[in-house]
Amino acid sequence: MRHPFVALLAAMALSAPAVAGAQATPTVPADATLLSVSSQAEARRAPDIATVSAGVVTQAADGNTAMRQNAEQMSRVLAAVKAAGVAAKDVQTSGINLNPQYRYEENQPPRITGYQASNTVTVKLRDVAKMGQVLDALVASGANQINGPSFGIDDPEPLFDQARADALKQAQARAATYADTLGLRVRRIVSISEGGAGMPVPMPRMAMKAEAFDGSTPVAAGESSVSVQLDVVFELGR
Repeated sequence: MRHPFVALLAAMALSAPAVAGAQATPTVPADATLLSVSSQAEARRAPDIATVSAGVVTQAADGNTAMRQNAEQMSRVLAAVKAAGVAAKDVQTSGINLNPQYRYEENQPPRITGYQASNTVTVKLRDVAKMGQVLDALVASGANQINGPSFGIDDPEPLFDQARADALKQAQARAATYADTLGLRVRRIVSISEGGAGMPVPMPRMAMKAEAFDGSTPVAAGESSVSVQLDVVFELGR
């Protein structure tokens, strides 16, 4: 079945051969008036993916011990992620760091007192409803840094098409208003240009420690949205 937005563009192409995104200047009759209209539309739906960043930070007197302890703790975190049903392709290491810790004293050069190791992974969850349980499992297994979650849409194109169709209808309605006011009619669409398409998503931020978790963490996914902006040129005439 042809997508409704594709069908709409096909119908426009039959009735208005000059509709195109080409660079060439269209031929306009001498009695025509060109009208440029900008429109923007937004489409929303519940998100179907969520992403969270989880990390382990450890400290020790020497770098080797700090890294070894970190590796042991992160192994437990990764095992918990796997046990939660997250596929290996949806878990990615985003940063591993080892930094010296300094003590600063007056009139003395900084002195290294130990080392801090950190390892962070990004986890994509395809069952948004389980985010609270996954957050609890991460912390229970040893994660002591949590950032996120951020929510989104795995395949946003159908939602973009909905926004495109709504933006085009909005532009056509505005063109009809101008034409009626001038005693003219809309003959055709001369050109369509799409710009400013974007997908803002809600991103609640959390910085949590293990003691903050004494039960299932409540997570509200809300809605994700996409927006499309169109610049449409119409030909008006008698």
